[in-house]
Amino acid sequence: MCRVSLVAVRIRTTRLSNSNSNRCRTLPMATPISLSRSRRRLTIRATETDANEVKAKAPEKAPAASGSGFNQILGIKGAKQETDMWKIRVQLTKPVTWPPLIWGVVCGAAASGNFHWTVEDVAKSIVCMMMSGPFLTGYTQTINDWYDRDIDAINEPYRPIPSGAISEQEVITQVWVLLLGGLVLAGILDVWAGHDFPIMFYLALGGSFISYIYSAPPLKLKQNGWLGNFALGASYISLPWWAGQALFGTLTPDIIVLTLLYSIAGLGIAIVNDFKSVEGDRKMGLQSLPVAFGEETAKWICVGAIDITQLSIAGYLLGAGKPYYALALLGLIAPQVFFQFKYFLKDPVKYDVKYQASAQPFLILGLLVTALATSH
Repeated sequence: MCRVSLVAVRIRTTRLSNSNSNRCRTLPMATPISLSRSRRRLTIRATETDANEVKAKAPEKAPAASGSGFNQILGIKGAKQETDMWKIRVQLTKPVTWPPLIWGVVCGAAASGNFHWTVEDVAKSIVCMMMSGPFLTGYTQTINDWYDRDIDAINEPYRPIPSGAISEQEVITQVWVLLLGGLVLAGILDVWAGHDFPIMFYLALGGSFISYIYSAPPLKLKQNGWLGNFALGASYISLPWWAGQALFGTLTPDIIVLTLLYSIAGLGIAIVNDFKSVEGDRKMGLQSLPVAFGEETAKWICVGAIDITQLSIAGYLLGAGKPYYALALLGLIAPQVFFQFKYFLKDPVKYDVKYQASAQPFLILGLLVTALATSH
């Protein structure tokens, strides 16, 4: 005997053709189902009987036929569903997130004042970029996807982990390979640079720990919009800068403070990514800023964090007697504000990719301007 729990059944017909009262058919318990044939219509609305199970209609699907192979490799929304395991592994590391870390190493090397365009220094910087980008950022993104699999099952069910395209054991293996690979590269850089204290290794270890507690329970910093987004911002701005500067020079307290302040802009950038996950975050109890404050208020917190931070840094450079660097930074802030009004403030979900592609290049150029200013 099979039983179907129905909330409402409306039958707008006196007779349903080809019916068989002796057969019981199970209907999927999902979204409302509407069946129509000529003048006959049957509408059924059903609910889940298990209140503990969270299910919702995904806001967007990415069928294999219409998805983009380019988006798949970059690890962004609208990706083609792949069966090639290596492409899936690359997708989990989200290569689109590597450039800010790689650029942070460049900024740190510039701020050190000791980088020279020699074969050895270029080779060192490339190894440091590999450590920061593909290895440790790849580790961060993979472990984040693993602990976000329940949320992704709501927001992006087509992603590799919730869709079952990659197994649990394969994900765990990838996490360990990337983490250990990044730590080994950090140790190699310490030996190569002749450090008495293994600062590169400890920076890599500390960054990896922050990545873990950002995603994993019981701390799971991302549950708190302020702590989680600042940790993410610091990971994308401060840590790679520190690595680049420590590799070629000395990491000083004033640079540590300056880059941590700059990470408030990174907090704003992190908020941009929260808007597309509002539905899943709300259902899973994560207090991202769009959930905690509402999307309209969160939009202004986001742009305020980005703009006010950079304006403050420009003021600092002006007060430090470096007016040309301050003016250059102001010139790079202006187009960011323009694109905020053109894209982000209109619709942060619809235009998130366009906004980030348009505005963030100016932000990272501003980072380099600040790094060059601190090196002189």
